[in-house]
Amino acid sequence: MRRVAALVAVVLLVTGCGSLPETHHRPGTGHEVATGAPAAGAPHAEITISGGKVTPPSGWLEVKRGQTVTLTVTSDVADELHVHGFDIARELEPGKAAGISFEADMTGVFQVETHESKLVLIQLAVT
Repeated sequence: MRRVAALVAVVLLVTGCGSLPETHHRPGTGHEVATGAPAAGAPHAEITISGGKVTPPSGWLEVKRGQTVTLTVTSDVADELHVHGFDIARELEPGKAAGISFEADMTGVFQVETHESKLVLIQLAVT
């Protein structure tokens, strides 16, 4: 019950900050946790962009403050990956995996998106 209440609070916080891109309003882009196999227990997500669609569908990655987060993104087109709040950006080259790792040293909800295609890849909920 506490987990559901926390998730509702996060959703209200995010939607209260402005409208989310269309990717959050199309069927199949629900808020599942989109995680890959964690390396040594660290939060990890592997995301693929193909034909303008995000796989797995955009969701939440819940992490604890201080944990190292690793994201691996592979896109079929050139773009720029951006982790809001942490101001981390990485160029995406077609067909090449781009990995980033960083310490989640702030609490809150942070979108990870592409700049050119404006796709929300995942949202980090740091508690």
